[in-house]
Amino acid sequence: MINRLRVAGGDTTEVEVKSAAGGLPVSLTATLSALANQPGGGTIILGLDEQAGFRPVGLVDPQVLKQGLAAKARAFTPPVRLTVDDGEVDGAAVVVARVHECDRSSKPCRVTATGTAYLRSYDGDYALSEVEEQGFLAARQAPLFDRSPVEDATIDDLDTELVDAFLGAVRERDPAGLGRFADDAELLRRGGVTIDGGQPTVAGLLALGAHPQQWFPRYVIQAAAAPLPTDSAATRARNQVTISGPVPRMLDAALLWARRTFDTAIVAESDGTVHDRPSYPLVAFRELVANALIHRDLDHWSAGLAVEVRLLRDRLVVANPGGLYGITVDRLGRDAVTSARNARLVAICQHVRTPQTGARVIEALASGIPTVTEALADHGLPPAHYVDSGIRFTVVLHQFATATPAVTAKPKLGATERRVYQALTSQGRTARELAEELGLSAPNIRRSLRNLRGRGLVIQLGGRGRTTTYQRRPDGV
Repeated sequence: MINRLRVAGGDTTEVEVKSAAGGLPVSLTATLSALANQPGGGTIILGLDEQAGFRPVGLVDPQVLKQGLAAKARAFTPPVRLTVDDGEVDGAAVVVARVHECDRSSKPCRVTATGTAYLRSYDGDYALSEVEEQGFLAARQAPLFDRSPVEDATIDDLDTELVDAFLGAVRERDPAGLGRFADDAELLRRGGVTIDGGQPTVAGLLALGAHPQQWFPRYVIQAAAAPLPTDSAATRARNQVTISGPVPRMLDAALLWARRTFDTAIVAESDGTVHDRPSYPLVAFRELVANALIHRDLDHWSAGLAVEVRLLRDRLVVANPGGLYGITVDRLGRDAVTSARNARLVAICQHVRTPQTGARVIEALASGIPTVTEALADHGLPPAHYVDSGIRFTVVLHQFATATPAVTAKPKLGATERRVYQALTSQGRTARELAEELGLSAPNIRRSLRNLRGRGLVIQLGGRGRTTTYQRRPDGV
C-alpha cells in the first residue's frame, strides 16, 4: 500500500495519510465522514509525512492517537465504525484505521455537532450540498424512474428514424422474443418504450426521443477543455459545448467534439503507414460517455445535473450523477457482471444504433470497462482511475504515460504485459504488490514478468531468502 502511495505521489480515494505529529488533525473530521459515505469505506494512516515521500514522522504515543480516533468516531451520526491496528513502515510505528462504509439506510454519515456530511472525490473531501444529500436518501430505494411515463409526451415526440432502426434491430436480433410482435405499437409497449396509449416512458424518450431535453433540460453533456498556456489570461475554457438530443445522437456529437478538441500526433506504424493519434483513444472515450449517459441517475434529485466532460492539461475527466449500482469499483472490468441502475433504458439501448456510424450504443455484456483498459494500454496510457462516491461516478484518464505508446514499442507487448510493465518503477515491486494493484491473478503476473525478463525489459532482484522484486531496465521500452 505504501509503495503504491509513493508511486502515485499522494493520497488516493481509498487511502488518506496524515502525519499526526502534533496530534489528530482537524481535517480528519471531514475525512472520516467522507470515507464512511464512500462505497467500500477506506483507510487512514497516521504517522507518515506525505510531503517527504510518505516517510515516518516518529509518533510519540500511538496509543493516544488510537484513543482519540475512537472518541472522534463517536462524534458522527451514525457513529463511524473503525477497526484500528498498529502498523510499521520503515521500522517506525504508524496507526492504521480501517473506516467501514456506513449502512446505506443510514447515509449520509454526518458530523453530529454541525449536521454536515462530507463526500470524497479524486481531488479531496468536500461538504455535501442539499442536492447531493437528496441523492443519498433516494439511493435507499431501488431505482425505477426510467419506467415512468413522461407527462404531456406523445408518440409523436419520438424520433421516427431512431424508432424505425430500433424496430428493425429488435426483429433481426431477437426474433423469437420481443421481435416476434408484428405490431409496432405492441412491440414498443412491451419493450418499455411506451405505455398503453402510446405515451413514451422516460427510458423510451431518452433513447429514442426527438428532443428529450424538452422535458429533461439537464440530460445533456457539458463538455469543455482547459485553456492552453498560449491562451490569454481572460480565457476560461476552450470548445465549451452543451450536447443535447437522444442518447445515440449525443454519442455521435460527443465523439465529434473529441476529434476536434483532443491533441493529435502524427505517428508512424511499424509497417510504414502514418496515422493521426489523438491524445486519448476515442474508443475508450466513447465507452465512458455511453456508460455515463446510460447509467446516470434519473431521479428527481439529479434532474438539474448534467454529464460532465472536462479535458484538462494532464487528464480527461468524465463524471455523471449517481454512483455505481450493484457492483463495486474493485470489480469493474474483472467480473463478467452486468448491473444496471436504469434497467429499462439499458434494455432499449441494446437495440439502438447511432445515426452517423450505425454502431451499437451499448452491448450490455460487461465489456465496456475491459475495452477501456485495453485501449489505454495500447495507447501507452496508465489505467483509468474510477471514483464512486455513492451519488456520483467519476472516471479520470491521465495523459502522461508511464511507458512509450505501443506503436513504438520494440517488441510490441500484449495488453497484460504492458499493464504490468507500466506498474513497475525503478524502485522495484513484488509480484504480490503488482497482483493487488492490477487486480490480476498471481499466475498471470508471474507469466508476464517472465516474458518481460525474457525480452530484457525487466530486472529481477533479491531471491534466496530475500524479497524478490522487479524493476524496469533503464533502457527498456
